[in-house]
Amino acid sequence: MIPAKFDYVKPSSVEEAVSALVQGGDDAKILAGGQSLLPVLRLRLAAPSLVIDLGGIAELRGIRDEGDRIAVGAMTSYYDIIRDDLVKEHLTLLAQATETVADSQVRHRGTLGGSLAHADPAGDLGSTALALDAEMVIAGQSGTRTVPAAEFFVDYFTTAIGEGEILTEIRFPKFTGWGSHYEKFNRTAQSWSMVAIAAAVRTEGGSIAEARVGLTNMGTTPIRARGVEEALVGQPATAEAVRAAAERVTEGTSAPSDADAAADYREHLARVLTGRAVLAAAG
Repeated sequence: MIPAKFDYVKPSSVEEAVSALVQGGDDAKILAGGQSLLPVLRLRLAAPSLVIDLGGIAELRGIRDEGDRIAVGAMTSYYDIIRDDLVKEHLTLLAQATETVADSQVRHRGTLGGSLAHADPAGDLGSTALALDAEMVIAGQSGTRTVPAAEFFVDYFTTAIGEGEILTEIRFPKFTGWGSHYEKFNRTAQSWSMVAIAAAVRTEGGSIAEARVGLTNMGTTPIRARGVEEALVGQPATAEAVRAAAERVTEGTSAPSDADAAADYREHLARVLTGRAVLAAAG
C-alpha cells in the first residue's frame, strides 16, 4: 500500500526537532532508521500529518568513552554498534544482541534509539539495555532528563518519552571483563524473538560474583530477571547451579500466548535459554 499524505521536515539540530515535534502535536511522528515506522505507514496503521526525520542531526550519532560509561547516540546504527571497538571491549553483550537483529540490510539502517523508543517487547535491544543498566537521555523544550532503563519501558509499545520529547542518547556503565551471551529462539532466521535471554556475568575463582539477566518477549515490556540474578551470585559456574537458578526466571513475568507459542511453552523456553545463556557467559 501507499502511505497517506504527510508533510516532511529534516531538522539539523535537536532543538529544531523538538520544536517541530511540539508544533506537530499528536499528528507528528519521529523517523529514525525507519525500520519500524515505514511499514506502519505503508499499511496505513498510522497516518501522521508530519514526519520528522532525525537523519540530519549529526550530534545524535556516534559512540563516546565518558570514563566510567559509554555513550551511544540514539541515531547510531546497529552496524556501527557491532563494529565499534569501545562496544566490543566494554559492552560485549550489546554487540552480541545487535548482531542477531534481522538481516544486514536492516542492521545498516536501523538505530539503537529507534528500537528502544519503539519498545516492542519482542525486540532484542530492550532487554539488553535493561540488563546493562542503561540510562536514556531524553530532550524536550525544558531541557534534558535522564531515565534509567528500569523506568523507561512502561507498557506495550509505550515508554517514558513524553509529548514533545526525543530520545537523544543511551548511556551504559562499562562491563569490562564480564562474560556475556545473547541466546535467542525464533522460528525462522531474521524473525522476531519468540523468547531471548541477555546475560552478563562476572566470575571470580570459578564462582559467579555478579550477574545481569534480561528477558525478551516474556511480558508487555522487557523484564529484568532479578530472581535469577540473586540465585546466581555466590554459586559455582556449573551447569547444575546455573540451571537451578534458571528455574526462577519466570518470576514476575507474563508470557504472551500467540500464533508462535503458548505462554507455558515460552516459560519452558525461558528456563532452558537462561541456563544456556548464563553458562555461555560464564565460559
